[in-house]
Amino acid sequence: MGLPKDVFDRVRARRTQLGLAIRVTVAATAAYAIATALHLLLPLWAVLTSLIVTQLSVGRSLKATRDYVLGTIGGAIYGGAIAILIPYSTEAGLLGLLVLAVAPLAFVAAINPSLNAATVTAIIVLLVPTMHHSDPMTSAIDRVSEVGVGAITGLLVSFLVLPSRAVRQIRASAARLLELIADAFTELLAGLTRGRDNDALHRIQDGIGTAMVGMNAIGAEAERERAARLSSGPDTGPLLRTILRLRHDVVMIGRSTVVPLPAEVQMRLAAPLAEVSAAIVRFLRSAAEALRAGAGAPPIHPVHVALQHYAEAVAAVRQDGLIRGQPSDTAERFFAIGFSLEQMHQNLCDLDRVVGEWSEASSDKSARLAE
Repeated sequence: MGLPKDVFDRVRARRTQLGLAIRVTVAATAAYAIATALHLLLPLWAVLTSLIVTQLSVGRSLKATRDYVLGTIGGAIYGGAIAILIPYSTEAGLLGLLVLAVAPLAFVAAINPSLNAATVTAIIVLLVPTMHHSDPMTSAIDRVSEVGVGAITGLLVSFLVLPSRAVRQIRASAARLLELIADAFTELLAGLTRGRDNDALHRIQDGIGTAMVGMNAIGAEAERERAARLSSGPDTGPLLRTILRLRHDVVMIGRSTVVPLPAEVQMRLAAPLAEVSAAIVRFLRSAAEALRAGAGAPPIHPVHVALQHYAEAVAAVRQDGLIRGQPSDTAERFFAIGFSLEQMHQNLCDLDRVVGEWSEASSDKSARLAE
């Protein structure tokens, strides 16, 4: 029982990637069958187009389809036009025409990468007639037809076969980021009393940066789905902005905790800092689980209490004059830590609200499905 369950868990953890593999396979075979049935000149381009537009999420498929189809139509019109308007009869003439086709379109694609397909299409429109003894107009029509079949097939498969919504993916991406932020926060606060493992911290920070890039890309796809009314999830903007601000909080705390606090201050703040660390990390991890499951937001009250206790301890340290006489940079770091934690407190309150909104949206969807 252990081995099959382990295999099932591994497959389940990769269900998004498995769904993509199934969609790509269905899209490729369907595009080839349709292109063959329609007697298109080069079914290969229908198959390749279906592979290009079948992406990890519906939102990404929409963008890939739009970009590829627009690039193809533009390239076919341009390539067909110069082939018709500038006739050639020699290899040198074809070479010159090829330069005239490629150079402007490559320049346009360098400015707007979404039009990369235009250059390839123009080359095909120019060269295919020399191999199949057809005219440029027919070549352009064939190319657009082949890409149209592949694009429509890939897009329909993305909608109908195990569709993967970016809204669901952004939940998992945001949850992963919150866990990374929690790991970084733990390491940073520990550095105030025992020093910190900078190698481990750099790995965590690098992971946060990479995950942020991925989450922003998925957020754009989710908004594309919402704009096309393919998803009904909440606006992704507040969630993305809140997590970005939490990352900035971690960066600010990192700058304030490069060197441990003076020994006497450490003793006074060790317990309050441990309470703050435990409460915030617990809240971040619980918020991550809530996002994944679509459950209610975790209680934030322990965070309020822990930060209040820390503020009282800081006030006592200041009242007892433990900061007086310390080097200016030590005093600056001491106050910067308090300011950064207060900023993080505000952003955690925003996170509490945002997770609640996503949970309500999930509950509303479940209620509609049950009716």
